[in-house]
Amino acid sequence: MGDGERRTTEEPRLGIRRDARSPWSRRGFLLTFLPLLAAVLTGTTALAVSGNILLPLERVVTLEGKMASKRDFFEDAEVQRILMKHHIRVHITSSGSREVAVHDISSYDFVFPSGQPAGDLITGERAAADRYAKVHRPFVSPIALATYREYAETLAEAGIATAQPGSGADRPFYYVLDMRKFLQHIHDKRRWNDIGVQRHGIANANRIVAQTPDVCGSNSAGTYLALVAFTWNGGGDEVPDTDREADERGRHIRHLMEQGLPAADVFRTYISPEGKNIAPVVVAYEHQYLAYQVQYRKQYGKPDAQRVLLYPSGQFVTQPQFISLNKDGDRLGELITRDPELRRRAMELGFRILDPAGQVAGDQLTGFLQEREVPAPAIDGDDTRSAMPRLRYLERMISAVGDCPAADVASGQP
Repeated sequence: MGDGERRTTEEPRLGIRRDARSPWSRRGFLLTFLPLLAAVLTGTTALAVSGNILLPLERVVTLEGKMASKRDFFEDAEVQRILMKHHIRVHITSSGSREVAVHDISSYDFVFPSGQPAGDLITGERAAADRYAKVHRPFVSPIALATYREYAETLAEAGIATAQPGSGADRPFYYVLDMRKFLQHIHDKRRWNDIGVQRHGIANANRIVAQTPDVCGSNSAGTYLALVAFTWNGGGDEVPDTDREADERGRHIRHLMEQGLPAADVFRTYISPEGKNIAPVVVAYEHQYLAYQVQYRKQYGKPDAQRVLLYPSGQFVTQPQFISLNKDGDRLGELITRDPELRRRAMELGFRILDPAGQVAGDQLTGFLQEREVPAPAIDGDDTRSAMPRLRYLERMISAVGDCPAADVASGQP
């Protein structure tokens, strides 16, 4: 290189290195991990609050049950949560109480018929076959007739119903129904228009009836049938005590019974917007109505003043029987009978919970309804009790009214 030539030096190049850090570098780690940690902590807190934090580590037993209206209890989200604390999940097959009693139940862990007649059928059959059956009686619920205010006021003006004392002077929610007068109007084929329902803004030329579920499958319909037979025969202690008398009694009251809807649909129809036109009076359980009113009050800030309840002047308090068919079912029966949380939840769902002696446990239900600002019915235990026929004769009456086969019940069965 000559002296006159300039020496050139290559300019240094400035390189930009791309960040090759992995997602597990400090910032990436935090951005990835913190949301996951928050989700885990939130889930853990929820499990801890609910008492279910150890459930992933413990075996949850799924029990199979078969029942009708008492499925409301097991389908309740709070009941399911409490049962999960005890590692129990319940799967329900819906069926009328009498259908439970007369069909095969060998694949179930428990059944929960709504009344004693169906329960007696099951326990009698299990005893005869030397098979496991243990009865628990956690709560009761009387049958009643659910209707609408216009129809209740029409019945009151006709002298067939009277407002229950203490249920509200201007707009009572509960009435006592004179069963004899009510049935006489059905017998005479009187229509709602005949007794002045038009005065309350409704025109209804249909006959006065009380809609029941199918008597061949439903305990509420069977219980109402027994009440109708008792009342129509003059009351007292007169119940059929021979097969022939039971058959005749059934045929004698058949025209007084109106049935058709499946058991699960009767109350749903009643609370639907179309219910007033389809079935103005339906046979239901008290707990269904009370639970509906509590939920309505929670949603709308006031009870549903258009729907009211008629208590028959003669009354059967149905005795639901939880019947465990194995040891797992028995564990569940013990829980719903004795666990304080489950007992309280049953009361919140409208049931009259029982004490260990089998008596209604005080006035907790009344207090609960008052707390929720829902009118409470008179729960004093002083209702006139109608005599239930022996199971054998009740079955024959059901068969005569519903054209269904009578269950095979031994003559000595109470």
